[in-house]
Amino acid sequence: MSRVPPPGGSGPDQPAGPEEHETVRWRLRVAYNGSGFHGFAAQNGQATVAGALAAALGRVTRSTPTLTCAGRTDTGVHAQDQVVHVDLPASIATGLDPEVLLRSCNRQLGPAIVVREAGPAPSGFDARRSATARRYRYLVVNAPVADPLLAGLAWHVPDGLDLRAMAAASDALLGEHDFRAFCRRVPGTSADDPIMRRVIEARWSVVDGEGARGGSGGRGARTSPVADVGHAALLPADGALLAFEIEANAFCHQMVRSLVGTLVDVGRGRKRASDMLWILRSADRQQASQPAPPHGLCLVAVRYGSQPA
Repeated sequence: MSRVPPPGGSGPDQPAGPEEHETVRWRLRVAYNGSGFHGFAAQNGQATVAGALAAALGRVTRSTPTLTCAGRTDTGVHAQDQVVHVDLPASIATGLDPEVLLRSCNRQLGPAIVVREAGPAPSGFDARRSATARRYRYLVVNAPVADPLLAGLAWHVPDGLDLRAMAAASDALLGEHDFRAFCRRVPGTSADDPIMRRVIEARWSVVDGEGARGGSGGRGARTSPVADVGHAALLPADGALLAFEIEANAFCHQMVRSLVGTLVDVGRGRKRASDMLWILRSADRQQASQPAPPHGLCLVAVRYGSQPA
């Protein structure tokens, strides 16, 4: 249990009891379609994932919970496996049945938001600070015409794409780099402050009926399992479904979308694969391409230690 001050404090004539101070931290695994939300983080006057989830949890627990997530997704971005922690009053959390919480939240929020798992968190757990890596996937439909069934989940690119060049350009991202060229500046920092991130994996693949297949050469095109997107119902009627997967210790604002926009321009022939490294080294936001649309992006895993949550 952790101790936190009660909302508004307590006056000298009304000392707070232990039950008002003590909380139990719970961990939740959450999935959502970000199309109808102004990002994850709660914002006054905006429909957000955190706002909707906190309201549902509040009705179940008769409290006013504050949520902390592993990665704040932007407007229109989806999550397959977001991790959230919430501190609940001990008097409520101690007798709370996880299955009851799951059923109640999912009745209120589904199908746009789904709580996959919920229960007391390990000692010292923090959804954001304890995470060692996050993994995102970006989907591109490369076809002459758009596919209506994938319109909300993938970016339609009608131009011919050189997947081999895109894979080669992705290799330049591996390791630790200053990603200022691909990120919005963090509030309170200057243009000279580096934005260091360590990329563990970055690769392109073609999704077919059996999963994601490489076959275009380079580390960026190796075979890779793609959960829940590799069956025929989600494949485009024409063209190809491409998946860019990237895992890093952390990401900055618009980093993945800016990388995808630039990599797609490499595939179009507007940039060379070798340009990726000098764009990184330039630390100049103007050298990168426009960010890819948000609806193709999905947070697919968060790792704690060496394992996903």
